[in-house]
Amino acid sequence: MTKRIAAALFTGLATSLISLPAIAQQTSSVPSGVQAENLFWIQIEAQPTLREAQERVRSYAARLDGVNGFRIGGNWYGVILGPYTEAAANIQLRSLKNAGLIPRDSFITYSNKLRQQFWPVGANALNTDPLEASDAAETATETNQTPAEGEQIASVAQPDASPILTEPEPPRDETRREALDGERLLDRDQRKALQVALQWEGYYASAIDGAFGAGTRRSMAAWQTDRGYDPTGVLTTRQRDELLASFQTVIGSIGIRPYEDAQAGISIAIPGAMVEFARYEAPFVHFDTKDDSGVRVVLISQTGDQDTLYGLYDILQSLEIVPVEGPRERNKSSFTIEGTDGDITSYTQAQLVDGTVKGFTLIWPVGDEKRRNMVLQDMKASFTSLGSQALADNAGLDAATQSLDLLSGLEIRTPELSRSGFYVDAKGTILTTAEAVKGCNRVTVNDDYVVDVSALDDARGLALLAPQDPLAPLAYAAFLTVDPRLKSDVAVAGYSYEGRLSAPSLTYGSLSELTGLNGEAELNRLTLAALPGDAGGPVLDAGGAVMGMLLPSQVSAGRALPEGVSFALDATSVTTFLSENGITPDATDAGASMDPVDLSSRAADMTVLVSCWK
Repeated sequence: MTKRIAAALFTGLATSLISLPAIAQQTSSVPSGVQAENLFWIQIEAQPTLREAQERVRSYAARLDGVNGFRIGGNWYGVILGPYTEAAANIQLRSLKNAGLIPRDSFITYSNKLRQQFWPVGANALNTDPLEASDAAETATETNQTPAEGEQIASVAQPDASPILTEPEPPRDETRREALDGERLLDRDQRKALQVALQWEGYYASAIDGAFGAGTRRSMAAWQTDRGYDPTGVLTTRQRDELLASFQTVIGSIGIRPYEDAQAGISIAIPGAMVEFARYEAPFVHFDTKDDSGVRVVLISQTGDQDTLYGLYDILQSLEIVPVEGPRERNKSSFTIEGTDGDITSYTQAQLVDGTVKGFTLIWPVGDEKRRNMVLQDMKASFTSLGSQALADNAGLDAATQSLDLLSGLEIRTPELSRSGFYVDAKGTILTTAEAVKGCNRVTVNDDYVVDVSALDDARGLALLAPQDPLAPLAYAAFLTVDPRLKSDVAVAGYSYEGRLSAPSLTYGSLSELTGLNGEAELNRLTLAALPGDAGGPVLDAGGAVMGMLLPSQVSAGRALPEGVSFALDATSVTTFLSENGITPDATDAGASMDPVDLSSRAADMTVLVSCWK
């Protein structure tokens, strides 16, 4: 929509003072006939002096299109919008009042009520074509146009002033009495809008009630002080405009809007300027980040009961979009999950409603909590189920990306690395390699149990883990008390593929040497094709006795060892470490060979997956 503001206002005319007779020569008389009948205007306000009218018309022109200044009879000067057709005038009047951009007592007027036009300088709005209804709807939004640097504003002298060149006077703000008079014209909603804006800026913390009591006055005075205004506790019209314009900029950056999804059976408000619909992947509706906002929204919709709700509660906590740290709450019919890490803050809610499980997740970058809280409150307040309709189980299946690391398009949280470990006593104490726990924010075993690192020996490469909750292992290690026989068969129990398989594997090999390559007495060299995930696992002889713990692959600078060379820390070194840390290990002598099936079962019962999370 082209602004109806004369470009000449901000050019060389700014240095001239123009008298009303001069203005009268530049404008024609009021049109008559059909054109006059088709012109409708909105009168915003009237001022008793030309100077006051000039200030007000400039203030409105910075925010609205189609602002004009006319004499309106006697010694009054009006701030006028238009011209419009009758339908357009009604639309514009209602829209601007509802938006709080013009006073509630603004009204429609007609061309025969207008006299000489004094603003914009040189314009003749009486002879322009009226705006249609569709054009008026486009102009019902606020703009923030201000003169460019170096430009000046034309001023209009009193009727008896002589044209002279002078520096324009800075606009005079309202006195406290004038500000109070203007404030009395505000309705309850406009007053509440000011409190909301003050609250957003951090100055107001009381109820949003539209009542300007002592708390509101103090917050206004504090806002004025921080911006260099006199702390009167009453905002002038210009200050109210400034405060609201700043808040509206924030609102615009969020773009909260209603969203209704018949397929998912959900109605909710979403931050439309920050996310956009991406796809369905049951049971989720994905909204991806827009314009690099970093914000994401996921709607939840599936048919189900309480078991479905509880299952979803567990599954969501395994996803990257739900950080580990944060409060959780679950009851019989709903749950909430909150989480934050160094990158995102996440909030999830879901509930049983209409025979379905429905909810949403809001993912927001850290460091922008004020806007996040505003959006989250709107989403909570607006969330509604539209009935029993829910996403079909196969919704989005054709476009879904199949991956073990994805769940319906959401990335499953994975550890930094995973290694093996094994129980060393009946209390569930676990021995593993030091490599598995270094630099971890959290350590788990078998993905479900959180453990603490109770002892760490970098020299030996050992770590001892204590479960936070009591564990009762089905089997734990019994360590060999005699030297194993060279060339004897051995097996390493471990999670070779770092948890991709649900149980440990047995890797078979032989004992090649009772020392390391450089004669290290505490090492045993094995001929065995181990993988990185096997490190920390128990080395078993044919009878199921533990000969030691498998160490991570040893890499020497500039030297690559042949395939199938592995090393284990012997049983003597392991049991010494355990004794030093208050563990009395079980001991056993060499025994008869165990059936391979029994050996595999015993190995699986004592071996665990150790995962490092960062």
